[in-house]
Amino acid sequence: MALSWCLCATVMLVWGSLLPQVHSVLALENEVPLRPATWLPEGKITSVTLPKGRTRRLYFTLKKKTSAMLVTVSPCTLPIEWSLAARTLKDKPLKNLQWITKKSTPEVWWRGPGTEEKIHSFTGDTADTYNGPPHPHASVYILRLRSKQQTSRATVFLHEGPGPLGIFPLMPADPQVQTLGVGMTSVTLSWVPSASITSLPKAKNSYDYCVLINSLQNYPSLCAAKERKQREKDQNQGKKEKKRQATPWPILKDWWWEQWDSYPEIPSLPSSLGEDFNDLQCACQGTENVCTVSELLPDTSYYFDVFVIDKVNRTSAAYKGAFARTHEEARAAVVPLREGELRWVSFQDSGSNSQQLFSFHPRGWKQSGLLTLQSCGGGEKIKVTVSSKGQVLNSQGVGTDLIHIWLQGSPSYLIHFQQEGTTTSQVSSLTDAARLESLKASVKMQVSSAFHRRGVPSLPSTLQIKSFNRLRGCNSVTLAWMGTEERSLYCVYRRKLSSFDEEAGGASALNAPCLGPESRSDTERVLCKYFQELNPRRAVTTAVIGGLEPGMAYVFDVYLMRRWGIPIKYVSKMLKTRKEC
Repeated sequence: MALSWCLCATVMLVWGSLLPQVHSVLALENEVPLRPATWLPEGKITSVTLPKGRTRRLYFTLKKKTSAMLVTVSPCTLPIEWSLAARTLKDKPLKNLQWITKKSTPEVWWRGPGTEEKIHSFTGDTADTYNGPPHPHASVYILRLRSKQQTSRATVFLHEGPGPLGIFPLMPADPQVQTLGVGMTSVTLSWVPSASITSLPKAKNSYDYCVLINSLQNYPSLCAAKERKQREKDQNQGKKEKKRQATPWPILKDWWWEQWDSYPEIPSLPSSLGEDFNDLQCACQGTENVCTVSELLPDTSYYFDVFVIDKVNRTSAAYKGAFARTHEEARAAVVPLREGELRWVSFQDSGSNSQQLFSFHPRGWKQSGLLTLQSCGGGEKIKVTVSSKGQVLNSQGVGTDLIHIWLQGSPSYLIHFQQEGTTTSQVSSLTDAARLESLKASVKMQVSSAFHRRGVPSLPSTLQIKSFNRLRGCNSVTLAWMGTEERSLYCVYRRKLSSFDEEAGGASALNAPCLGPESRSDTERVLCKYFQELNPRRAVTTAVIGGLEPGMAYVFDVYLMRRWGIPIKYVSKMLKTRKEC
């Protein structure tokens, strides 16, 4: 009896140890990870998040006696793969099968015996639609979506019955946006009108075109354009970095994805609550199929996208975008300057954008030169910029005082003049204004190669002319002026004033510094002499001007004639000879 009892206990113990193993093996064989099954609603737009490299499944069934079905998948930004399959069950799902974990109905069907047939598949970044009859023996339809590149989004729309309901705007046979004209700051676009706008009576109230521009790329959908804008906004505000730092337990999160393959569920959106178009900044909006985008930058590339927006259903359709590059700004012609050439740079108008360009190539192996400038007229602000190989060497304003710019070390120079505006100074005398009319808004310029020079030439310490009252007679006057330590030629000119000029103050007409010897008559020249003094403090020279009439007023001018640069004009001096001696 005791032996029988021990044998029975041993058998029961062995049987008890084997029974859980069998049950465990059966459980592992039938085990499926619990995954939230998403049923695709009919007649609504469903937004789906597609994690990178993972397949998202949506399930749906059709009503009995449904003659046709329509499935539209619209990727947001990146290309996706999607397919539609019909699964037919051979037998009903086993209800008495023991499951370790709770299963949803699609997963029970998935584990049941049956066959699956692929109906449609597509890969790309554009909206695609399957429109056809239902499968005759389908028990459940499975829509698979996958994004290979990175996490993206897509919208899915299911419709039961023949033909679309007008939930999406209609596109023409040729959806390409055409470029009619390209200017320096504007681009004109045109496209074939959408039938949703041309054929429907309520088009003016429910449909609109929206033209978006950017400098990166053409977008396949309005969702992609909005996502890009939102991404730029997040980057500017630092939201992405904050979200990345605030994510708790990243290792546990990755493990959860790998183990359970769960997906964040985004609720389906009804057609009346589709995309939000309130924050769009359309360059053109309305029902016209021609748009001129203005206020663009010259010589810049732009991408243009046109979308048809259904404001009632809040859906959109995209045309094939266009690309254009605006024309560059009109540049002034570069005028080459000859060696030692004296040139007047004149501006035709008084606008603030007037500019002129010149080039100079110095001679000799030293590649050095001297640029001399002087503003004429006195009422204009003119700026000169000297550059070489794109690098600015000198930039300054040009006034009535003489300017020397030393050029050295470059085979060519670009001289850029730009008129900046008008000063408040005006010519007081009408006679002076008539004489200086041709000198308004102009610069006197001379440039030459300096073979033996090491810098700019020296200038007199003062440009004033001094006269001696005791040496003033009825027929002659004595003048004195400062020279330089360099040997230079000095020329004296005189001009007799009329009684009107004498009463008006005399010499304002000839005080214009740009009136050089070339503008004077030979009969006005009195004498020319060379002078040099190595001590600048003692560099004073004098001249006695004879042959004058008693009791008459004269204007005397002295010009410093140099080998390089434009002549330097001293300040005019008005003197009157004595009536009685």
